[in-house]
Amino acid sequence: MTIRVLLADDQALLRATFRILIDSCDDMEVVAEATDGAEAADLARVHRPDVILMDIRMPGTDGLAATSVICADPELSDTRVLILTTFEIDEYVAQALRSGASGFLGKDVTADALLAGIRTVAAGDSLLSPGATRTLITRFLAAPGLGTRLAAADDLTGLTGREREVMAWVAEGHSNEKIAEKLFVSPLTVRTHVHRAMTKLGARDRAQLVVMAYQSGLVQAPPSEER
Repeated sequence: MTIRVLLADDQALLRATFRILIDSCDDMEVVAEATDGAEAADLARVHRPDVILMDIRMPGTDGLAATSVICADPELSDTRVLILTTFEIDEYVAQALRSGASGFLGKDVTADALLAGIRTVAAGDSLLSPGATRTLITRFLAAPGLGTRLAAADDLTGLTGREREVMAWVAEGHSNEKIAEKLFVSPLTVRTHVHRAMTKLGARDRAQLVVMAYQSGLVQAPPSEER
């Protein structure tokens, strides 16, 4: 299946570079380009892309506002937003994740990493770099007053004990393979628990499951550390 990608960036040169790279792959194609967030939302409704590469800083409607609109639209529930930013750890990126974005990449990302990232979020997984996940959660996602809360403790009552355990490991930034090693089960079993937890909680993807784990109190953020 071909992954349909929408590019949202105000820099024409960057969009052209990404288009050439993406269209060179047999399993993906660029279906549209947007120069700001409002246009990205409009084009998303027209083209129904699998993935939107969204620059977070654009004139007019920025990527944060666009992400909120797109991820709140029931007709775009199958569309994933992958944030592109100059700053890997950024308050606005955290808010975008809360709004439903599936992850983020720095604009200095390599070609291979960009393509892998698109495939990752298209498959329904999140893209949170291991080195950044804990800092991101600690500084922004667990802090009060930053966007809409997605989950409370009572929301987790429908999960089994194992689903809660796996959810907690996911929130710590561990991969399915690593969790499987810790629990002495197969990665496929872990993936099943993750997807069941997502379904029960109404999480769009793994990234939103991480947010819910911290906001519900299932996992506690460690004391803030200086960058």
